[in-house]
Order: sequence, then C-alpha cells, then structure tokens
Amino acid sequence: MSKSLVKAIQLLDCFTKQSTLTLTELTKLSGLPKTTVFRLITSLEEAGLIIKDRNSHQEVTYRLGLKLLQYGNMVEEGLAYNKIALPYMKEINERIDELVHLTVMEGDEAVYVETIGSKKPVRLVVKVGQRAPLYAGSAPKVLLAYMSEQEIDKYLDKVEIKKLALNTITDKEHIKENLKLIRDRGYSISRSEHFKDTVGFSAPIFDYSGQVVAALGISTPMRELTDQEEETYLESVVYYSEKISRKLGYQESFSSF
Repeated sequence: MSKSLVKAIQLLDCFTKQSTLTLTELTKLSGLPKTTVFRLITSLEEAGLIIKDRNSHQEVTYRLGLKLLQYGNMVEEGLAYNKIALPYMKEINERIDELVHLTVMEGDEAVYVETIGSKKPVRLVVKVGQRAPLYAGSAPKVLLAYMSEQEIDKYLDKVEIKKLALNTITDKEHIKENLKLIRDRGYSISRSEHFKDTVGFSAPIFDYSGQVVAALGISTPMRELTDQEEETYLESVVYYSEKISRKLGYQESFSSF
C-alpha cells in the first residue's frame, strides 16, 4: 500500500476521536509532520472526504465530508444481506448441523461475510473475512457464473489459476462450461475443488434489481455424505436462497431443479 495512502488513512482515523480538528490537533494526534498533514488534508478536501470550516475568529477546522457517508451507506447496504440472511442461516444450521456460509464478491475474490459452523467433530472451519478465488468452490463460482460473459473472460484472462485441491478445474474453457451449467441449473455443487475432501452446495441470492449480490452455501466433509443428505442440502440451500432473495425484493421466478 502507498505510504501516502497509509498516512491519509491515519488522518481520517483521527476523526474517530474528535469530530472537528484543527491542523495543529491533527498533527499532534497523527504524529505526522505539519507540512505532511497540510498536504494530505488538502488532497482529502479536494476529494470531498474532508470539509474545511473557517469560524468567526478565522480559525480553520476540519471535519469528515459527506462523501464518506455515501461509502458508509454502501457498506451498510452490504451488511443488510447479512442481517436478512442470518436467521435463515441459523435455521439451516439447526436442521442439518453443517457449516453454512454467506459469500459476496469484492474485487476479483469471494469473501465469506457470515459463517455458522457445525458442532460435529472434524469439520471445515471458515472464518468471516476469509477470501477465495472465484474459479474454485461452490459459492465463489456462483458469484462468477452470474457475471456477464465479457466480465468472465476478462477475469479468466488475468487470474492465475492454481490447483487448490484434488478437483480444482484449471482449464479455462472447462471453467466456462461449468459456469454455464451453474446458471442453467440455478445452483452449484463442488467436490474437493477449493477445500480438500469437502462438498459444497451453493445458490445465488438476488436483489430487487435482479443482480446476484451474494451466494448462500453449505459445506460438509465428502466422506460422510449420503445421496439423501446431498439431496437435502441442495434443496435447503436453494429454498433458503430464494427466501432471502424475496426478502431483498426479487420478484422473478426461480429455476427449478
């Protein structure tokens, strides 16, 4: 990360301690040279992240700009998926006692933003904030599958595809065929693609505009899975992803399986 960017973030962090600050106060709180603080605060002001005020005594103070509120609203909107999905995720977990997770896309990666683990011994543990490539695993591939063809091609052209587990698909054309199958079915199943000896079942979550905003998934050890359990897990992830999508305002019909 750029040193200037790190220092700019240091300045923004100062406003978590006090809502309005003078240049002298910013210098003291940040521990940066006054000339550096002035240069960075000027750039932040030009970007709309900082507002400069001049009071009646001609003293200049700084406060956070409304542009940060826009960013905050976007973050909060993303967290709304968690809030809506969490009760349903708990319901799935209570019924089957397997790892249930919610995944979103950030940049060229999938990020696990909510997870509920299993109480059974020797189970996969996935932490909130953990990242994964989009080309491997049931949930990441759901997110990739619903991108446009141009976006998929662009992603596959620039990403380095690595063998992460026994069945990771490394051929780009094979990946594209698999993504089309996911779109046609409306769900994804992976077997030891991202996590070793793990089967994943995932389905897309749509918002009111018809965009895929997240993937709901269940992961379980491959060696213990019966045909009946596989059917139950798949039905659960599809059923609850549809319920969450409806809560987000999605109105169109879903693919059946």
